Parts: sequence; structure tokens; C-alpha cells
Amino acid sequence: MEIDKKIILFDGVCNLCNGFIQFVIKRDKKDVFRYASLQSDIGQQLVSERGIDTKTLDSVVLIEPGVAFYIKSDAALQIANHLKGYSSFSRILYLIPNSLRDIVYDIIARYRYVWFGKKDACMIPTPELKARFLD
Repeated sequence: MEIDKKIILFDGVCNLCNGFIQFVIKRDKKDVFRYASLQSDIGQQLVSERGIDTKTLDSVVLIEPGVAFYIKSDAALQIANHLKGYSSFSRILYLIPNSLRDIVYDIIARYRYVWFGKKDACMIPTPELKARFLD
């Protein structure tokens, strides 16, 4: 699959993750991103092509056109860097060492279902947003 947009893969049943995707969609004024759940066939294909093991990785994944990808706090900050009003915040957080940022990220990821809940099925985009999601 060849696409010229950045692809965000997310946990489709996680309420926090779905909220994050809604947050990004509202602020993605330049139409930089496309979206797919990690549970979807296309999500599984994309992580497999890059050798990402989703059984050990509990993270949002940002795939750049080509082969580059980001995980955990790097993915979140790379995404924020493309959102109006959040690029300065992203650059400031990049000053914190990755290992420290990922400790916080991992704690939130570990408890996200307890704190924010979980859906029984992946989010289904509205007809207006359908074009932004990969099938």
C-alpha cells in the first residue's frame, strides 16, 4: 500500500485513544493524517510490514510515508507537531529524555482501560470522516 499521508494507528476499542483521534481530526486542518485501528486488517498489515509486534507494544503508532515510524511518546509528539497551536508544546516536551517520556506514556497506556474505559468494538467513523480512515 502506498499513501502520501501520515498514518496514525490506534487502539480502536480504547476510549482514550478514540478521544485522541477525535482531538487530532478536529485540529488536522492541513489534512496531514489518515487513521486506522490496530485491530483492523490494514492496521495489522502495516505493523507487520514494519516488524512491529503489537503483542508487546501497547502504543499509538505514527507511520510516515515510506518506512519510518514512531511509537509511544515520540509518535504522540510527532502528531502534535503537525497540529496548529501544539507544535511549540511538542518541541518543549522533546527536551525531556525519551526514556522519561515513555515511562509516563507506559503508565497511561497500562491503565487506560481502567481510567477511561473500553468499547466492545472499534469506532465506526461518521460518513463525513470515512475518507480519512483506511479500510
